[in-house]
Amino acid sequence: MSSVKTEYDVDVCVIGAGSAGLSVTAGAAMLGRDVVLFEGAEMGGDCLNHGCVPSKAILKAGKMAQAQRSGEKFGIMPVEPKVDWEAVKAHIADVIATIAPVDSVERFEGLGATVITEYGKFVDANTVESETARVRAKRFVVATGSRASAPPIPGLDTVDYATNENIFSLNKFPSHLLVIGAGPIGLEMGQTFRRLGAEVTIIDIAPPLGRNEPEHAQVLVQALESEGVQFYAPAKTKEIRKAKVGVEVELEDGAIIKGSHLLVAAGRAPVVEGLGLEAAGINYDRRGIETDDNLRTSNKKVYAAGDVAKDMGGLTHIAGHHASSLFKNFFMLPQGINKGFSTAKTDRMPAAIYTEPELANIGLSEKEAREKFGEKIQIAEFHFDENDRAIAERSTHGGVKIIVSKKGKILGGSIVGQHAGEMIHMLSVAMTSGMKASKLAQIISPYPTRSEAVKRACSSLFTDSLFGENSKVRTLAKFWAKFQ
Repeated sequence: MSSVKTEYDVDVCVIGAGSAGLSVTAGAAMLGRDVVLFEGAEMGGDCLNHGCVPSKAILKAGKMAQAQRSGEKFGIMPVEPKVDWEAVKAHIADVIATIAPVDSVERFEGLGATVITEYGKFVDANTVESETARVRAKRFVVATGSRASAPPIPGLDTVDYATNENIFSLNKFPSHLLVIGAGPIGLEMGQTFRRLGAEVTIIDIAPPLGRNEPEHAQVLVQALESEGVQFYAPAKTKEIRKAKVGVEVELEDGAIIKGSHLLVAAGRAPVVEGLGLEAAGINYDRRGIETDDNLRTSNKKVYAAGDVAKDMGGLTHIAGHHASSLFKNFFMLPQGINKGFSTAKTDRMPAAIYTEPELANIGLSEKEAREKFGEKIQIAEFHFDENDRAIAERSTHGGVKIIVSKKGKILGGSIVGQHAGEMIHMLSVAMTSGMKASKLAQIISPYPTRSEAVKRACSSLFTDSLFGENSKVRTLAKFWAKFQ
């Protein structure tokens, strides 16, 4: 390392230019605070370069290919699409390049931040250093994110495999893609590569999407199976090894599955190595940096945000929520963070899987709600086979399921179907504002829309009380009929 370093003494020092780090940096800079940002890899982090952005770009390519196969029910003769893998990759690269300037060094320097394109690490409790810089700050934010992790499967380390970091830039398009992991990434990529022309087999030790409403997860799995995706889940993998061409996976039951390429999508691990956390007195383990509900670590000057925060991250919008919480506590609350004004924890974090159909959820599942509240809950449901827009578009699989307390509070919900990721916003807004299910039942929905299913689900809670044989409303209506 260089013996002479540039010295900085600033308000905030951020390590990591992903979603959380960039948001904290931008907020601090735009308030005129002195802020230093370290990033030794790519600005924008995993989301821009290897995650959300390229995955949604390739998902759209897969949808366009599938649309050519599935027009017959609309009177459009189906054709098998001709897929140009190099052109698909160019499309992905162009989407990234279009968004990249928003996350660029130039933009953040323009906002007033100092960006150091080197890896930073703690050398003591109050100092972060890189090859050319030494930074002291009033507060530090570690926002180094996560990366794909490899499960402990015998033989995995002997074969070449892809992760989300390189699946979008494979030199050769897979003829048969084997996917380890039946979570969101595995299902999204499995369906997309199948639509682009590959055979696809998804393998997981557990059933797909086990944390979701089981009936909604099943709708998604059946949709992928109908397109030709093959599942071995649950199934235990005995060994992975090289084949004469490609790779093969042997299961415990003796089945051997051969493929041209292998994608490992079996979880992520927080990036904690090389940060000098021990030198700063920051507690952490393999699941990330330990924090309190306000994201403060064992070093009171240091905070962790996004995927690197233990049991607190996992999604890009969670990282954004963390950044917002830190921004409020750092700069908008004169009493300070110890008063606990803005906690990073929330029971209303939405999530979505962008397959077709999409699967989105928020808050508690039915199982979680029953474990917490017993029978003091209600289930509001409405299925898309009763929704006129879904019928018109011939996409009626799935529906809306909302978990409601006996007093009408919305505890959580799940939506599976076309545009579920957009529709979950309605439940997010309702939960944020404390809106009860009775209020959602009263909204006026334009006709015909899929989102009307949320209103109809909530309305179903009141069907018996309004129209049931023994309802007070029914009795009152009969009474007034005598005078009309």
